[in-house]
This record gives sequence, C-alpha cells and structure tokens, in this order.
Amino acid sequence: MSEVTDAPVRTSTAQRPLQGSNVWYELMTTDPDAAKAFYGSVVGWTIGDPIPGGGQDYRMIGRSDGGFAGGVLGLTDEMCEGGAFPLWIGYIGVDDVDATVAGIEAKGGKIQMAPFDIPQGRIAMVADPQGNPFYVMKPVPPEGQPDAQSDVFSATAEQRVGWNELTTPDPDAAREFYGDLFGWTSDDFMPMGELGEYRFLAHAGTTIGAVCKPMPGGSNRWRYYIRVPSISAAIDAVKAGGGTVSVGPHEVPGGDHIVIGNDPHGAEFALVGKA
Repeated sequence: MSEVTDAPVRTSTAQRPLQGSNVWYELMTTDPDAAKAFYGSVVGWTIGDPIPGGGQDYRMIGRSDGGFAGGVLGLTDEMCEGGAFPLWIGYIGVDDVDATVAGIEAKGGKIQMAPFDIPQGRIAMVADPQGNPFYVMKPVPPEGQPDAQSDVFSATAEQRVGWNELTTPDPDAAREFYGDLFGWTSDDFMPMGELGEYRFLAHAGTTIGAVCKPMPGGSNRWRYYIRVPSISAAIDAVKAGGGTVSVGPHEVPGGDHIVIGNDPHGAEFALVGKA
C-alpha cells in the first residue's frame, strides 16, 4: 500500500487472529492505465484513478460488491532502475511489525524496506530465506470500527484472491519459516510424485493456500489465484487484452480449474474458477 492511500481496508465481521492473516494484495506495474483495462475485462474489477496528494501513482482495486480487492502501484523509471519489476505481492498481517521483522532476519530472511508508517498502519517489505518478497503490516482499523478486519482473501468469493501458493526449492524450510512466524499449519498434503508433496497451508483453521516445489522450468515465488466466474471466459479476455496463458486450464481437486499467465506488462497472475 502507498503512503498516499487514504481509503480504508474493507472489512469483514468474522473475527480471526491478525498475525498470519492475508490483509492486502498489490499489483506493481509500469502501466496502471493498461492494468485497469486488462484486469477490468478479465476479473471484473474497477480500478480507480490515482489517489492525489502523495507523489505516487496508487489506485484502489474495487470489487463489484463495493469492497476492495487490493491496490495498484505504478512503478516509476527510478523504481525499475532500482530493481523493481511488475509483479503481484501480498501483505501478511502481524501484531508487531518490528518484532516480526527481527524474527524474519533471525530466521535468514531479508529486509528490503525497513518498517515505516503510512496512514493505514505500519509496514515493512521483506523476503523469506529463498528470496520470495512479501509485506508485513499492522493495519490501523477504520475510525469507529476497532474490530474491523480485511476481507481481501476469500476461499470462495469471486473477484478476491482465493489461494496463496508458494513454490520453493525447499518446502520443508518454508513450512518452518512461515509456521514459526505466522502460525500457519501444514499438516495436510497431496502427493505429487517426483515433485514431492503439495502441502496445504492453514491459518486459524482456514486453508489459505499451499507450498510445493516448482514444476520443471518453473520459478521460485508467491503466486496468488484470483477467483473468476468462468475460466474459459477469462482466458478469452486475457488473450483479447494482450496477455498470455502459460499454464492450463487444468482441473484441480474440488472441480475448479486454474490458469497461470502474464499480463501485458509481464506481471504473472493466476486465476481459479469453474470451467
């Protein structure tokens, strides 16, 4: 999230621990206007205009139900020269940003942006020991809503991230790292032959995603699956909008189908939905 963002994180009424929850998702892109058109067609989101007042191009991603799905950060030439590139990145909620950052360093992770404050809370950009980046954040609840919680993640609702998948060469180390820091459990799994196990990640009793080794030729990264009503319709929109599909559609347990691809400016995305 950006220092210029003044809109609150949309909330749900279900109470769950903040530590380890999925509180925000952000697209970093070199062309926010193109992203607005692309993801509007593919997912059905409404991406707003830049929020004024802070010197950055930051936009809110609106859902059809009036809530927010995340944000879009426009990457400047200076950011790209410093190593930034188009990608989706997630924010993990924590009770104490500074203490969590210290724990990340102690466990072999890296600090990419030291803790700092924004109107919506305190955040830091970090990476796990295998180099996968993410943010940690302690949000400030909206005024008058002290118990408010983010609802950007949902296992079933459309236009929200419904699955968080980490591919890493060392899933056992990742399970220990994220489990110790965020309380995620990974007791259940699905065998994947030579690739080992597809370990399901759970937070406070809710399955939020999985960790596994990369497929042959695959990459080491966090991947966020956005739920759409129709995978076939989404594929048509991806191609019409100048994006590409690199994996799928594949059916997954439960009857859903998934695809993985890249938007017109190179950010990898993933979709889940009915065929």
